[in-house]
Amino acid sequence: MTSKPSTALSKLDRLWLAEAIRLTEAHAGLLEDAEANRHARAGGGDLAQRILVRAERLAERDGLRAALLHWRQAATLLLFALAAFALFTGAGLAFAALGDGQRPVNVFWALGSLLGLNLLTLAGWLIGLGSEAGGAGLGRLWLWLSGKLAHDARAVQLAPALMSLLSQAGLARWGLGRLVNGFWLLVMGAALLVLIALLAARRYGFSWETTLLSTDHIVALTQGLGALPALLGFPLPAPDIVRASSVALDQEAARQSWAGWLLGTVLVYGVLPRLLLTLLCGWRWRRGLRTLQLDLSQPEYQVLRERLLPSGESLGVSDPAPDALPRARPGQAVGAGSGAVLVGIELDQDQPWPPPLPAGVTDAGLADSRQQRQALLEALIRQPPARLVIACDPRRSVDRGTLKLIAELSRLAAATRVWLLTPDRVDPARREEWRAALRELRLDYVDQAPLGWLESGHD
Repeated sequence: MTSKPSTALSKLDRLWLAEAIRLTEAHAGLLEDAEANRHARAGGGDLAQRILVRAERLAERDGLRAALLHWRQAATLLLFALAAFALFTGAGLAFAALGDGQRPVNVFWALGSLLGLNLLTLAGWLIGLGSEAGGAGLGRLWLWLSGKLAHDARAVQLAPALMSLLSQAGLARWGLGRLVNGFWLLVMGAALLVLIALLAARRYGFSWETTLLSTDHIVALTQGLGALPALLGFPLPAPDIVRASSVALDQEAARQSWAGWLLGTVLVYGVLPRLLLTLLCGWRWRRGLRTLQLDLSQPEYQVLRERLLPSGESLGVSDPAPDALPRARPGQAVGAGSGAVLVGIELDQDQPWPPPLPAGVTDAGLADSRQQRQALLEALIRQPPARLVIACDPRRSVDRGTLKLIAELSRLAAATRVWLLTPDRVDPARREEWRAALRELRLDYVDQAPLGWLESGHD
């Protein structure tokens, strides 16, 4: 039997597990979840919180939690491997660009070999930034290899679940962007450092060669590329040095000028863009994680709503008393509605019910049990009334569960009145408690039967 992992789960991990469970159930149907649902309901909270608790329980039972931790460990190892590969790649680019020092370095060929692939991938990433596919090549390779290294068949839904979760919140592009730009930042950073080391330890000569371009074009290109680095203090070869460098110059000033120009262009066009983009992606990633939530509009989550957050549950009195009850706001969710409905809540058996009703008024019966209340709410949701009268017995104490039901019913009607029945021997203090509670809900209440209003809409 698998032991319980001790590693704490982050917010992203919990959301990730919930999404993996959702995808699993979307393909294979609902899991056996009676125990997990009981734990979720016992923990309280809103629907999203209960879905997270349910997912954790199911993931613990089915080994998905352990699979996620194995996947995360494999992904971390792969990140270290990618970082090492990036450093070796950058160093290799620098060695290939400068050579062994036995022959002059073609500055533009060297610059192209250092920056060419980096700029191509940068352009591709920027073009794909408008979609969640930005950086998908390297990122999806990393996700796929992480799953393979985890060696856990239960992790099959983890990579799709992570991409689905992040894509719903628009975070996939920033997460993969941080990975891609961070990788190329290491490549270009390593290339720059090795360039500095090689130029400091070896003597290189520089030249340029061309068949299509004229000398003036080469001068203009050199000056254009070196303008931004020059603002940072890097040397810019003078036009006469550029013209004379069609063959390698045996001059200290020319070698230093070309070396500084090459370092400056690699820094400005290779390292700095990747650094800024890595910081930008990291900032957007962290900001997005703070607001990341489950997409409760997904059909699989909607199916769980009644199982984890039954409509009648909020009618009980299992939570501490709130500072204030929510306002009723009649008719807000249903528009004008049609017809008229009378309903009684927890009336004593000695109360004759229903009273004689005018034509066109529907008797919705009594709402005493949870099943009756649920059926009533569903009926009013399907066909909202224009006018609703809720009859209550003021001899009963003011119960928060009843008040919540009254508020919920009132939101399903265009107009609502509460009828405080007038049986004999009603305690005036008890009646005043009811009136105060209904005033707090901003609901109209009456002592006499409002059947005329219920029939016609006016007294």
